[in-house]
Amino acid sequence: MIDKKQVQHVAELSKLAFSDAELAQFTDQLADIMKMTDELNAVDTTGVPVTTHVNGLQNVMRDDIAQTGPSRDVLMQNAPDSANGLLKVPAIMDKEEA
Repeated sequence: MIDKKQVQHVAELSKLAFSDAELAQFTDQLADIMKMTDELNAVDTTGVPVTTHVNGLQNVMRDDIAQTGPSRDVLMQNAPDSANGLLKVPAIMDKEEA
């Protein structure tokens, strides 16, 4: 079972500060959660298929098929300034700053 000391330890690791009343409240809540977890673990699930989705939806995305894109020359027509197949952009640092 979980105790107040364990809750205080986790709170310290999480950089959280709680009053004694809050620690008592969280200790009770976490104990209840752990009790519910134990009850769920006690359920016999032998023969029950694994459930990864609760609804029957399938992936509706298209197949990922590689296609040839536009040529560099076509793409560079949209660039405001280029040289040797590369985009030219304004300098953001002076040579003195480097």
